[in-house]
Amino acid sequence: MLTQAFSEAFSLIASANPDLYEILWLSVKVSLTALLSASILALPLGTILAISEFKGKRAIVTFFTAMMGLPPVVVGLFVYLMLSRSGPLGVLELLYTPAAMIIAQCILIVPIVTSLTHQIIEELNREYRDLFFSLRIDTGRAIFAYLWDARFSLLTTVLAGFGRAISEVGAVMIVGGNINHLTRIMTTAIALETSKGNLALALALGIVLLMIALVVNALVMIVKTFAMDKGYA
Repeated sequence: MLTQAFSEAFSLIASANPDLYEILWLSVKVSLTALLSASILALPLGTILAISEFKGKRAIVTFFTAMMGLPPVVVGLFVYLMLSRSGPLGVLELLYTPAAMIIAQCILIVPIVTSLTHQIIEELNREYRDLFFSLRIDTGRAIFAYLWDARFSLLTTVLAGFGRAISEVGAVMIVGGNINHLTRIMTTAIALETSKGNLALALALGIVLLMIALVVNALVMIVKTFAMDKGYA
């Protein structure tokens, strides 16, 4: 039975099954959009926390570190309450749409990217702080300089955020509803198809998800190795 399921799964992938690739495309689109949105906020935020000194900084850093382990279902419940018709953002009618899934994934990604960026930039800041101070570099230019200098190291940070997004089930299930042809992504489809006994499609989606993870990791390693060989990192 298992051998047959794997055989059918590879047949679905090879035959470019429309349902499978529709789910794949939505999964990648939602996760990449969430990753881009979260990175635009979290990368500068992590850098500011690393190079600035102000009252309450340690508490904020601790908060983001703790939020890295935030249960996804709690995030899903929070976003659901915000976007439901009786919630403060219900007028936007975003619940059970890809936009709601992107919001939930963003909330999960931001703490990860912020905390890891803070750790990376904090080490750079010890090296360049006095130089930047002597040159009177303002905060905006310093943020850009640090992010650019650490760009290859930050690839791993962004990868961690992407991994969190693409593998998410609980939060997106709550706010997306797992609606066919609208909000069904790989992880929620795997859960559904497994419960229905459709192991072929579940395995096919699982194989594709694993391939995406391997390709992304390989690309990051290639870029980092190239950077080290050229002396860029």
